[in-house]
Amino acid sequence: MNITRTWRSWAALGSSIAITFAMSACGGTSGNEPNAEPQRTAQSRQDGGTAASGNVLVAYFSASGNTERVAQYIAEATGGDLFHLEPADPYTDEDLDWTDASSRVNAEHEDESLRDIELVSASVDNWDDYDVVFIGYPIWWGIAAWPVNAFVTANDFTGKTVIPFCTSSSSSIGDSGALLADMAGTGDWLGGERFPSGADESAVGDWVAELGL
Repeated sequence: MNITRTWRSWAALGSSIAITFAMSACGGTSGNEPNAEPQRTAQSRQDGGTAASGNVLVAYFSASGNTERVAQYIAEATGGDLFHLEPADPYTDEDLDWTDASSRVNAEHEDESLRDIELVSASVDNWDDYDVVFIGYPIWWGIAAWPVNAFVTANDFTGKTVIPFCTSSSSSIGDSGALLADMAGTGDWLGGERFPSGADESAVGDWVAELGL
């Protein structure tokens, strides 16, 4: 399938892949769809929000809570549904300690074969009803935290607008969204946005408004 990508200029800063900055944001590539994976219903957020042109899903992986908070702000601003991407083998604080050379996240960074992270579920009930899909993740070593990859490869984004967003203390969103778009092979992917770990609701809401959904 051909991909239609619309790359915007919201994140024009060069991507810093320095380990110190990339991992300090918050803490996750999986390439294979889990077999016989159960579907999960996204958590509905009906309490207000700006109506979008179609149903909105906000899927996210969050290691330390920063990305989750931004995802909640987006869901509130759009009236969208939340879908938490949960690793079947959850990351502990020790797993996420990038300063420990023997930690799980360092091992996965060094060996790409270890990045095939199985999720509790990558399948969303009523998937066809969503026209806009936000995908959120922390930046790890200059790329999207790899637990989101299982979701990206498991779903067909044909006919959907896909908007990546990330959290990082310093690194920009860089090519992380473009790499996910290549991985997906379908969908109309926008350029996305990066938020600092302390992003507030108004900043996120302003960005959502600029999207003109």
